[in-house]
Amino acid sequence: MTALTEDKEIQYTEGVELPFEVYQSTTLYGGSFVCVNAPGYAVPGADTAGLIFEGIALEQVDNSSGSDGDKSVVLRRRGLIKATLATAITIANVGDNVFLVDDQTVDLVGNVNNNIFCGVIAGYIDTTHAWIDIEPAIRQADVATHIADTSAAHAASAISVLDSGGFTSETEVESALAEIYQSLLTAKGIITIPMPVITNAGVALAAFANADDPLPGFCVTAEGLGIRWNNHGTPTPVGTKVIIPPDMDVTADAVLHILAAKTGNTGADATKFTVEAFNNVVDALYDADADFGGDTDAMTGDATAKTVQHVTLTLALANLAAYPAALELTIQPKDGTLGTDDVIMLAAWIEYQRKLLTA
Repeated sequence: MTALTEDKEIQYTEGVELPFEVYQSTTLYGGSFVCVNAPGYAVPGADTAGLIFEGIALEQVDNSSGSDGDKSVVLRRRGLIKATLATAITIANVGDNVFLVDDQTVDLVGNVNNNIFCGVIAGYIDTTHAWIDIEPAIRQADVATHIADTSAAHAASAISVLDSGGFTSETEVESALAEIYQSLLTAKGIITIPMPVITNAGVALAAFANADDPLPGFCVTAEGLGIRWNNHGTPTPVGTKVIIPPDMDVTADAVLHILAAKTGNTGADATKFTVEAFNNVVDALYDADADFGGDTDAMTGDATAKTVQHVTLTLALANLAAYPAALELTIQPKDGTLGTDDVIMLAAWIEYQRKLLTA
C-alpha cells in the first residue's frame, strides 16, 4: 500500500462489544465466560492451559453441528460482572486477581491449575459472589500473571530480548532469565589459602633440607614456590588461617582444593593430605570447636605420576561458620602415604558458593 494523499474515513469501534468466531462443535451460553483457544476460536471459559479470556457472551450461540467459524458470538469486553467464586472470599480480597474455573465460576490464585486470568475483584457482595472488573484481563495488564502462564502467546517464552551489548546468546525472556538465575545460583567464590610459614607446633619453616625429617620446608625452584615434605612416615603439619568472606553461603558445602606434585624415586605413592579444620567464631570459646576436616582423595599412585595433581576435600555445610569468622587449617601428607616419594604442596584454596543478597 502507499501513503495517503487525501482524507480517509476512519472505521473504528469502542471495543465494548466485539464478535468472535466460534469453535467447531461448540455451544456458548449467554452470560458465560468465553476464551479463545490456540487457533483463535471462541470456546467456553475453563481452567485449561493455553486459553485466553476474551469476554462475556451476550447471547447463546449453538455451533454444536458446525465447523470452525460457522457462527459468531458477541462478547462484552468492558465493565463489572457479577461472578460466582468457587472458594469463599472476604472483603479483604477486593483488588485480588481472579482466574477461570469454568464458564461461570472464578477463583483466587492457588485454587486453580492454569491461571487463566479473567479480572480483578472490584466489589465484595458476599462470601461467594463479587463484582469482577474484566477489563484488566482483556487488556492483559497483569503482566506477572500472564508471564506465569507459559502456554500463552504473551508468556515470557514468547517475548524477545534485544541484547545490544551481546551479553547473552538467548533470544527470549524465559531463557534469558533461566540463564541469569542459573548463574546467580551457581556463582562460586574463591578463598586463597596463603602458604603457611610455621608448623602447627610453632616452628618457623626454613628452606627444605633433603633429610629424613618430618618437618616440611620451603622448596624454591625454577618452577615456583611450594612446601615440601620428605618421605617420612609421620610428617609434621603446617598451619594457616583464612577469613570467611561476607558473601559466603554457609548453607552449601565448600570444597578445599590442593595442587601438589610428587618427587623422589618413582612417583608411585598414593599420597593423601590430612586436614584439620576449626572455626574461630564470635562469642565462642577459641578452643571449643571440634575438628571437621578429614582426608583428601589420593594422588595418582603410578610410576608416571610425578606431575601436578589436584585433590579435594569437602567441608560440610553443617560445620561452616558465617562471617564474621575465621577458618583455621592444618595440612599434612597423611601418615603412611609417603612411601618412597617426597611431596610438594604448590597451592591451596577454598571454593564456596556465593549467597544471593537480599538488600
